[in-house]
Amino acid sequence: MDNSVRIGVLGASGYTGADLIRLAALHPAIEIASVTANTYAGKTMAEVFPHLSFISLPRLTKVEDADWSKVDAVFCGLPHGTTQEIISEILTENPAVKVVDMSADFRLRDPETYKTWYGHEHRAPKLQDEAVYGLTEHYREAIKDSRLVACPGCYPTASLLALLPIVASGEVVADDIVIDAKSGVSGAGRSPKQNTLFTEAGEGLSPYAVAEHRHAPEIEQEVSKVAGRSLYVNFTPHLIPMSRGELCSIYVRLEGGATAADLRKTLSDAYAGEPFVHVLPEGTLPQTQAVRGSNHVQIAVFADRIPGRAIVISTLDNLVKGSAGQAIQNFNLMFGLTETTGLGQLALFP
Repeated sequence: MDNSVRIGVLGASGYTGADLIRLAALHPAIEIASVTANTYAGKTMAEVFPHLSFISLPRLTKVEDADWSKVDAVFCGLPHGTTQEIISEILTENPAVKVVDMSADFRLRDPETYKTWYGHEHRAPKLQDEAVYGLTEHYREAIKDSRLVACPGCYPTASLLALLPIVASGEVVADDIVIDAKSGVSGAGRSPKQNTLFTEAGEGLSPYAVAEHRHAPEIEQEVSKVAGRSLYVNFTPHLIPMSRGELCSIYVRLEGGATAADLRKTLSDAYAGEPFVHVLPEGTLPQTQAVRGSNHVQIAVFADRIPGRAIVISTLDNLVKGSAGQAIQNFNLMFGLTETTGLGQLALFP
């Protein structure tokens, strides 16, 4: 393709890598030039993901065999802890390359916080200083000028889009936020795990990583920033037996006489004109079915029956707006493209 942006995909054998390729394959400005997956090196993408057999893609290679000098951008879908050194090497040898990281390795600005939650020293602290947090609707201008964007996790994306405007407005008590989150099984990755086997995960609902999920400090980082002080949030994730999709019910205490209607207006004003974030009319319930396979987000606000409290509900597809779709959205900004390019998919329903 002439005038196309050549991309490489690190970790193409995972769910986020595969969804990135699914979206990128129809992006008019992208040419997929390199795909890596050490475990499947030498195989075709069709052998790893049969649903990608209808498009022409390069064979998978090992990371160390990829030639990053021949790409303009790298999307990274590697597990946390494996990304920092690889990206550091890529950018040192190819400073003009831009990186969109879908892993957790550059999301936390404080290296000490990273060490606490991920169990080892940050391996590229200088790059951390230049990484931009990739919550598109709130960091759009910084993303445009960045060469390294750290895309948020799926739970933080759903939670922060719902929370940041109403925390910034002072209409809720920032120290009293409870997030009850539920995600489809793909959020746990593709590696076999007992708790994600069909027999274990099907026909049931279970919490996990209670009081210790690594997305909690990420949410706290951003909420603290707009609140102007360090604070905690109460965050509990649950595994729900569906392939993809995510829904967060967020319980807040109102401040300064604010009402649920005030929160809805604040959110509506904040996202007016946004192509992917939709604040629903009063009484309309968000549902994962309405966003499945798309880059869209639904947010709704309800008055709690407990006086002085409200319930904010948000939903998105964890693999699209929660990962690969938001990565494409950020890529578009970084390369001066229309932000919605390649992201026009409507929800797959039923």
